[in-house]
Amino acid sequence: MSIKKRLVDRWPADWPLQPFREPAWAEQEPTYREASPSLIEAAVKRAGARQSGNWFVVAASRDVRSGAPFGVTVGGVELVLWRTAAGRLAAGPGACPHLGAPLADARVHRGELVCRWHGLRLGEDGLGGWSPVPCHDDGVLAWVRLDRLGGEEPTGAPVVPRRPAAAASIDAVATVVGTCEPEDIVANRLDPWHGAWFHPYSFAKLRVLDAPRSHDVGDEDDRFRVEVTFRVASRWGVPVLVEFTCPEPRTVVMHIVEGEGEGSVVETHATPLGVGRDGRPRTAVIEATIAASGRPGFALARKVGPVLRPLMRRTAARLWRDDLDYAERRWSLRDSRS
Repeated sequence: MSIKKRLVDRWPADWPLQPFREPAWAEQEPTYREASPSLIEAAVKRAGARQSGNWFVVAASRDVRSGAPFGVTVGGVELVLWRTAAGRLAAGPGACPHLGAPLADARVHRGELVCRWHGLRLGEDGLGGWSPVPCHDDGVLAWVRLDRLGGEEPTGAPVVPRRPAAAASIDAVATVVGTCEPEDIVANRLDPWHGAWFHPYSFAKLRVLDAPRSHDVGDEDDRFRVEVTFRVASRWGVPVLVEFTCPEPRTVVMHIVEGEGEGSVVETHATPLGVGRDGRPRTAVIEATIAASGRPGFALARKVGPVLRPLMRRTAARLWRDDLDYAERRWSLRDSRS
């Protein structure tokens, strides 16, 4: 018996990193039979029917820093975000009401925007026809409420998914932009069957244990339960059980419910940016990874959070570079049929 075989046979079953065996990529069990197009479309429609209160994720909370404005466009609406003197998140239209200067280029002085063209000062109280936009900082993400764009009954706060406690977790937010609509991003995440085929560098031994087979599904049963191994090295990985749910129309949440990192969350938010110069829609994927662990070593990992966050962002962005091909292709095919 080889040393490697003896090592694998004696490997503790309760350690998070586990050895595994898998067939060659092309010899995996096909998943197209389970990944029914009608099942995925039905899940997307159920998500789209949920209420958001007209709230849209626009950035990582830490990206809106004190002393500097943050410009963004959502659904063709130009916005500027900033921090007040007390550190609160504030938001408003992105064009100065005087001559339309971009407030993303303004200066922040004593918690107010000062336009660089003529020095007009704007704050939380507004001025004339320039009024602040409702916003929300949940500690990880910054949200704005756009009632005209959302078209729903507005709510006082967005639907923020259940997360591990901030004091016991590390969060990182990655943003990528694709030529598609939010529903295409949601559809990608509600197709867990593609994971080990499309991302073999990250996922192995993926098996969908439970999926909503009926179009008429209650909220408590509208979830995908997936057994998957997050690949760390060639034949070594971390096996977990995860659940995918949609708390609102533009958000898909993955919770780790069993295994290493139980309680950790990956939130995928799809925010429409508007139409590009080529006449095609653009959507921002803003993905927040909130990692937690009960293991003693995780306290050390939290202390080096600033070092880990760029690695976490790069991992998420790599996956989405592939997944945007999926989402953009879905939009392109739909557009060609219209």
